[in-house]
Amino acid sequence: MRKITKVLLLTCSVFTLAGCNNTPKDSTAKADSINHTNDSSEAKTPGVPATEISGDDAKFAVAAANGGMAEVELGKLARNQGTTMQVRDFGAMMIKDHSTINDEMKGLADSKHIVLPDSLNNEEKKLKADLMAKKGKEFDQAYVDAMIEDHEQDIKDFEQAAKIVKYPEMQLFIKRNLPVLKMHLAAIKKVKAGMK
Repeated sequence: MRKITKVLLLTCSVFTLAGCNNTPKDSTAKADSINHTNDSSEAKTPGVPATEISGDDAKFAVAAANGGMAEVELGKLARNQGTTMQVRDFGAMMIKDHSTINDEMKGLADSKHIVLPDSLNNEEKKLKADLMAKKGKEFDQAYVDAMIEDHEQDIKDFEQAAKIVKYPEMQLFIKRNLPVLKMHLAAIKKVKAGMK
């Protein structure tokens, strides 16, 4: 009996310590965690009701929403801090286009019970802070480079997601918005070429 009590106490201590992990999660990690709990492909705890969702769709939705929010926030910086009309105009385009894309994703996520992040993740916050610290041509160059890198990655992510998402509505979202991302990449590369 004592042995069982010790094992139970040890087990309870482990779960208590695990539950007290005070490492703050950023908004995308929180959303991913909630969505993972509701992933229909994961084993469920008997007797615990959950809204079942497609984990692949949820993971993509969280990443796309975070990226879209970042494009809008960084676009606002470019519109206000850019030294050339091309950088300011590109920033304005990011605000307009990605606000529309973000609204579409919010509607889709709501209809599928997918939780999206409510703020930028730590990586995007750091990029924003780094850009805010730059002025003049240094800002323009850093912003343009970030937008090229970001849009190249976004295009890869959308193309990869198109192969694995399960909801027809998510497929349609990707099909409708991938050309917009490609247009953005071509536009920012043109801005970069004009900076030389």
